[in-house]
Amino acid sequence: MFNSILLQAQQVPDVNIGLILVIAFGSIFVLWLLFFFVPVGLWVNAFVSGVRIPLIQLILMRWRKVSPEIIVRNMIASRKAGLELNRNEMEAHYLAGGRLNSVVNSLISADKANLGLDFKTATAIDLAGRDVLEAVQMSVNPKVITTKEISAVAKDGIELKSIARVTVRTNIKQLVGGAGEETILARVGEGIVSSVGSAGTHKDVLENPDSISKVVLSKGLDSGTAFEILSIDIADITVGRNIGAQLQMDQAEADKKIAQAKAEERRAMAVASEQEFKAKAQDARAKVIEAEAEVPRAMAEAFRNGNMGVMDYFKFQNIQADTSMRGSIASPGKNPEQK
Repeated sequence: MFNSILLQAQQVPDVNIGLILVIAFGSIFVLWLLFFFVPVGLWVNAFVSGVRIPLIQLILMRWRKVSPEIIVRNMIASRKAGLELNRNEMEAHYLAGGRLNSVVNSLISADKANLGLDFKTATAIDLAGRDVLEAVQMSVNPKVITTKEISAVAKDGIELKSIARVTVRTNIKQLVGGAGEETILARVGEGIVSSVGSAGTHKDVLENPDSISKVVLSKGLDSGTAFEILSIDIADITVGRNIGAQLQMDQAEADKKIAQAKAEERRAMAVASEQEFKAKAQDARAKVIEAEAEVPRAMAEAFRNGNMGVMDYFKFQNIQADTSMRGSIASPGKNPEQK
């Protein structure tokens, strides 16, 4: 019988063999296309897991650009965890660009931890750009945030450098629109600076570092943030510079420079006044010389007009000689001819 079949196959023309191959490959392609658009295996998987999804809806999901695998897998996971989620809401969140896997996992974790997180809140948190699964995990397992070194100055002028560790957990209700970790760190730093600044001496702070934590916690720094502050612990505190003394030294140096500037200003004014007086003296001396130069002219004019005679001239000369002699007696070291 087998030999007869081989004999018949050998008698089939080559054209028929090619046609058979084309039909075979076409059938395989059609079957692949059918199973791609009709995910029978996925439907069976959902059915045996207790999730009832019509097969036609799985087909239409592909036309709606929704991944049936993601929807079915998350519906199975939520059903096994005891959650009843709406398929249409899941599809809407997927089409909105949300991370459906993260949302469903966070809902399962929140349900086990009795956090009271619903699907609407979880999707809103996810679409806001926050990791909702990480937020739920932080609510169960609080996170410790370490601040940078914070410098503060007590009333006695001594600088204290401290590092704090802030234990926070997520506030689910404030997660949408609430401030982040940066705001928590900034407020804690502000509270530490205010607490140290109100201390009488730096020794008071070193003796009771927990006073800083109490003052900071009492201010409600987590208001309007996405976190709830559980504790603030001072991990390290060291003594820095004497800021008060440094400020006094800087102030003294500034006062010194101001005084020097004022003294230089007064010296410049004195020099200017001296130069002004010298100029006035030179001007007066020039006027005296000018007046003395007019004397010979006046005498010549008197001779011409007959108002002065020869004897008057000799009397004038005798007066000048007498004046010169008196000047030489009064100043023996001076030459009487020098003016």
